[in-house]
Amino acid sequence: MKKIGILGSTGSIGTQTLEIVRSNGDLQVTALAAGSNVREMERQIREFSPLYAVMWAPESADELKKKVADTGTKVLQGMDGLLKIAVMEQMDVLVTAIVGMIGIRPTIAAIQAGKTIALANKETLVTAGHIIMPLAAEKKVSILPVDSEHSAIFQSMHGENKDRVRKILLTASGGPFRGKKREELLDITVEDALRHPNWSMGRKITVDSSTLVNKGLEVIEAKWLFGVEPEDIQVVVHPQSIIHSMVEYADGGIMAQLGMPDMKLPIQYALFYPDRRPMEGKRVDFYQLSSMTFEKPDTETFRGLSMAYDAVAKGGSMPTVYNAANEKAVALFLERKIRFLEIYDLIQGAMEQHKVIQNPSVEEILETEAAVYEYIDASRRV
Repeated sequence: MKKIGILGSTGSIGTQTLEIVRSNGDLQVTALAAGSNVREMERQIREFSPLYAVMWAPESADELKKKVADTGTKVLQGMDGLLKIAVMEQMDVLVTAIVGMIGIRPTIAAIQAGKTIALANKETLVTAGHIIMPLAAEKKVSILPVDSEHSAIFQSMHGENKDRVRKILLTASGGPFRGKKREELLDITVEDALRHPNWSMGRKITVDSSTLVNKGLEVIEAKWLFGVEPEDIQVVVHPQSIIHSMVEYADGGIMAQLGMPDMKLPIQYALFYPDRRPMEGKRVDFYQLSSMTFEKPDTETFRGLSMAYDAVAKGGSMPTVYNAANEKAVALFLERKIRFLEIYDLIQGAMEQHKVIQNPSVEEILETEAAVYEYIDASRRV
């Protein structure tokens, strides 16, 4: 019996992870954590009977305690709760699907406790890769990527000599606005940005896909996960989302991982690695597919990707600024307080005013995040 904890259990990755649990009797959920969705958390507690459930919001934790008082689940709150479940003895794998930099400290704690990490929290490596990866190596902890692209790269490197990797080819769908120019994006609405052509994801990551910031974050994450330099990571727009990413080797051979655009495949692969369990679902039909196409990304219109390369080139705390500014800007866009293209402007402004801190500590990373939020708030009051 493999025991798992899920940070972000009520979100898209979390709920799909629980679908996999339902189909595999040798998985046991011992801990769940979410932000404020009390109704869904109560439903999950009653179905999966975890030992612990954590709510980030204090009022949500108080409400949940009352609703599940008749169960054996203990309700915890906030960062203290996340840190407690991250190191609990009754857990083998921690699925980090929580959104934002609040995932950094629990991930570090879980690594220190020797837990396997099924990583779906981009911010952890984007902002703290220089801390996370050496620590995982020291503790001999496996970090198994859950993102479809990074899982594809991981699978394409399986059994290969990693010293012979020449280039990573990171695929992107292009999002809902592929092919559009800047003037066509002036009046984009929230609803427009949330209409992803291929993937079903949470609101924030769906907007990130539409700006190509999501791909920028994945470039930075790939640098840390696979030990490659950013200039050896090439983004390729592949609208059909069948090839999830590729790896080119020194001899010119290219390994690719293909499949339907379904997040359950990389989630299940991470949970059972190196085994491949049977899974129901639609399969790729090459007769029906008939063709696949590839394009160069438009980084002039979709500046999120080029700014990511700039951030990782500057290094230190700059990727934190890139990530934090995007988080704040996307939140403002989803609240209809800024226009779509202003997301790029806020990221650029935050990066231009920042003085880089080399090798930042976790505290300095979180302080940088707070400073970026404060800068954006102040710039909008002017």
